Amino acid sequence: DFLFFWGAVFLVTTTLVALLKKENKELIPAKEETKGITDTYRLLFSIIKMPAVLTFCLLILTSKVGFSAADAVTGLKLVEEGVPKEHLALLAVPMVPLQIILPLVISKYTAGPQPLNTFYKAMPFRLLLGLEFAFLVWWAPKVKHEGGFPLYYYAVVVLSYALHQITLYSMYVAIMAFNAKVSDPLIGGTYMTLLNTVSNLGGNWPSTVALWLVDPLTVKECVGAQGHTCGTAAAAEV
Repeated sequence: DFLFFWGAVFLVTTTLVALLKKENKELIPAKEETKGITDTYRLLFSIIKMPAVLTFCLLILTSKVGFSAADAVTGLKLVEEGVPKEHLALLAVPMVPLQIILPLVISKYTAGPQPLNTFYKAMPFRLLLGLEFAFLVWWAPKVKHEGGFPLYYYAVVVLSYALHQITLYSMYVAIMAFNAKVSDPLIGGTYMTLLNTVSNLGGNWPSTVALWLVDPLTVKECVGAQGHTCGTAAAAEV
């Protein structure tokens, strides 16, 4: 129902924009170097071959490896330890106003000549919060009781997630500001699309690998079946 409602809102609003919004034909668009798809991809490859862009892409593609497991697996492990899914979903509600306010606040610090400074400063704190998330997972069974989890545990989880959002958005806004700053206005759309795609890929592939590694790296113990490790799906089924 949630997805259906917002899908309908999305369709209605975009349709209204298409029908009611008119282009200002009096303004002459800036001349771009690209004419079609072939020219665009040729231009992309010429951008990628630049040493500075290669270095930046390497940085972005590897920068999120350190906290990929904490970002992708913490929620799943908390559910595995008994934290109800609906409670975790409810804890996301206080994050919404924070997510709206944070870019406005952080943009003041990324508007200068060196927006990546914010990125670098936020990284060690985000890495430390990965240890904090590991602690939350370890702590969960210690404080669990018959009625569920105490309120102070949820308070610590909310605070941890709030601090995590601050570091996450500091890095995200800094990267977006940097991409906007270095993109050549003449080919701005092509340039920014390339850098933003690399930024998104740099966040997605480590999380995918982290999720894939969860099962083989999890230590399992077979109760009542000596000599079996349950390390594989077939062994666990047996």
